[in-house]
Amino acid sequence: MSKAEEIVHKMFDNDAFSKWLGIEVIEIGEGVSTLRMTVRKEMLNGFEVLHGGITYSLADSALAFASNAYGRKSMSIETSISHTLSCKEGDLLTTKTVERSLSNKIGVYDITVLNQDEKVVALFKGTVYRSDKNW
Repeated sequence: MSKAEEIVHKMFDNDAFSKWLGIEVIEIGEGVSTLRMTVRKEMLNGFEVLHGGITYSLADSALAFASNAYGRKSMSIETSISHTLSCKEGDLLTTKTVERSLSNKIGVYDITVLNQDEKVVALFKGTVYRSDKNW
């Protein structure tokens, strides 16, 4: 197991919310992550579509895992999301993370959330602060 995988497994072991979401870690590496989850009935809003906070949370977990995989504790300082397509119960969502910029103190990431048909359901941008504390 790589150092990045060890860090993410340690994070995930203590992450009750990501576990509740049913997140599965597919790929992890320094600055990259691929996560997957299935939309469940209790995740739907009053319109019977996926609550936007769930998609946001999935992308936020992808950001956390990708940015912390270097071994330095990193926390989000700015995030935004655009929801481009609604999701329903049973949909399978997958994140694709791209590191756009990395410096000593700041990392910028784009996370695309796709459904089982490879259609984009959300676009997330996250900026993290890279602390001096190591995992």
